[in-house]
Amino acid sequence: MRAMVITRFGGPDVFERRDIERPEAGPGEVLVRVVASGTNPVDAKIRQAGAWANIPFPAVLGYDVSGVIEALGPGVTGFAVGDAVFYTPEIFGNPKGSYAEYTVASAAIVARKPETLSHIEAAGIPLAGGTAWEAIVRRLAVRPGETVLIHGGAGGVGSFAIQFAKAAGARVIATASAANHAALRDLGADVAVDYRAADAAERIIGETAGHGVDAAFDTAGGNVPLSTQVTRPFGRIATILDPTGDLSALYTKNQTLFGTFLTREGARLREMAPLFERGQAKVIVDSVLPLEEVAKAHERLDSGHGRGKVILRVGE
Repeated sequence: MRAMVITRFGGPDVFERRDIERPEAGPGEVLVRVVASGTNPVDAKIRQAGAWANIPFPAVLGYDVSGVIEALGPGVTGFAVGDAVFYTPEIFGNPKGSYAEYTVASAAIVARKPETLSHIEAAGIPLAGGTAWEAIVRRLAVRPGETVLIHGGAGGVGSFAIQFAKAAGARVIATASAANHAALRDLGADVAVDYRAADAAERIIGETAGHGVDAAFDTAGGNVPLSTQVTRPFGRIATILDPTGDLSALYTKNQTLFGTFLTREGARLREMAPLFERGQAKVIVDSVLPLEEVAKAHERLDSGHGRGKVILRVGE
């Protein structure tokens, strides 16, 4: 099968096209023919210097899949050959990601693709969408009528978090650069705040009549101290990155801080799917590239610019 492989860490130019052996589904696993693969910032971090992920060379990166089940391993039930599925592969120790024509995964982390979405759209959901769902729905347990602050609302995780919070009935305040404020409103944010503004905290507090937000979610990093200042007493905060800085308000205001590191499971994908099928959430696709142009996708990831997902078209 064809795949884009790395044999060393470095820039986007480390990718090379190779024909490698097609994997086989073991006990409890499914073999998936990849139609589309999403790209994520973690892909670029591993490509640059990913020894921390314990992935041996040669390695195939890629952690968002939408495709079709080609074969079932022994003991797999609930799926059939030909089922359209989507999922996010394991990262640590896994050298067989989704930048390839085929990949294998535990059936426990796979779910049926939402019928109303194309494979291109579905490939943009599992990793970023799953992270947002874990924080907004499971950890923060956002409820109707609450006000939620989402840092980095224009990013991959943030864009889903805005939509999930709105679907839960919350009022959403989202931060991003001024150039992205229109995009925040298109996603459903009620208030857009420039995170670089000197009065950002005052603006957020002002939007809550001085009470503070009920919950805050940091998708960008470095915003937990600010979150403790603008979240009400007994409020909730979640972060997907290391919390740094002065967190003293966390205990003086009796707040709860949730660390959010995505585990792989099909159940979470099944929970999310109805929102996409009903049109309550959507995938923002920036561009679609053929698999062989993965280096261009990584150049975009390295730049930190652009809105929406860059999707790789792998098969038909």
